[in-house]
Amino acid sequence: MRTLNVELAERTYPIRIGAGLVSDPALILPYLKARRVAVVTNDVVGPLYLDPFVAGLRAQGLQVTEIVLPDGEAHKAWPTLNLIFDALLAARCDRSTTLIALGGGVVGDMVGFAAATYQRGVPFIQVPTTLLSQVDSSVGGKTAINHPLGKNMIGAFYQPKLVLADTTVLDTLPDRELKAGLAEVIKYGLIRDLPFLEWIEAHLDRLLARDPEALAEAVERSCRNKAEVVAADETEQGERATLNLGHTFGHAIETGLGYGQWLHGEAVAAGTIMAADLSRRLGWLTDDEVARVKLIHERAGLPVIGPALGADRYLELMAHDKKVSDGTLRLVLLKGLGRAVISAEATSAQIRASIEACCA
Repeated sequence: MRTLNVELAERTYPIRIGAGLVSDPALILPYLKARRVAVVTNDVVGPLYLDPFVAGLRAQGLQVTEIVLPDGEAHKAWPTLNLIFDALLAARCDRSTTLIALGGGVVGDMVGFAAATYQRGVPFIQVPTTLLSQVDSSVGGKTAINHPLGKNMIGAFYQPKLVLADTTVLDTLPDRELKAGLAEVIKYGLIRDLPFLEWIEAHLDRLLARDPEALAEAVERSCRNKAEVVAADETEQGERATLNLGHTFGHAIETGLGYGQWLHGEAVAAGTIMAADLSRRLGWLTDDEVARVKLIHERAGLPVIGPALGADRYLELMAHDKKVSDGTLRLVLLKGLGRAVISAEATSAQIRASIEACCA
């Protein structure tokens, strides 16, 4: 088992990475406030892992409430969030109850938001079951639901007590979901860790083949990068925004197509190509570097061409991005591979040109 910490003073918490961790409830016990927990999952992950996970907790003498949500990004909204609150209230869960998110990024985001707001805050634990959630969304305390006008626009910064990333569960992950997770892995190399990008390029075939050691290394190095950024800028006032490379374009894709049509990682991949193209137009990347960014995404089986929403629609949706400040859209771009910046230097014409060049 590999362990690293997200250093946030008295709210510091560990990320534990390894095989078979879901089968070891003793790892969770030290982080519980009381002997009562509510395990929240969805109707895809639940049939695979809920029963043995809950059985292990009950064998430790815990009182467990089970909550199963519908699967998918389309359900990351108020009605589904209320299903969590309904179940907690019906079971008379109090402030000492710990919520446990057993699922991917959608489950983790909603459980975190529920924990931040139920009775004004209860503890929660992340048990991410997708590659994307293990390397990104389970770490750092961003919690949210979607709105028809924008993704993740309603939420809170609220840190978990523990992240338990079991690499064994990735064996049951569909290929499409695995590839979507690789988009976030690649992101860390592009924004701040060029040696990691080179490692990914060298080991991509092993990652796609689900080699356990390669996956554990990718999860650890991704989480280490994320933990360092979060420790320096928890509430995204500066550096943390660089973690959103490709996300402004990508969120426009997800919102414009309808949540769930493209997976988050797929949209981020296409958005990253747009960001790289725009960086080239600003003179910050060479043609060869843009080609390199495109090639690694292609090798990972990710889309490098965005959907044909039309440039006007992209720009309309991007105007709702959380990085808009005082009416000005700021984008995460690359001033070289391994060096991300937050910039408002691109003109509307340049942004439009990159959209048109990188979309069907």
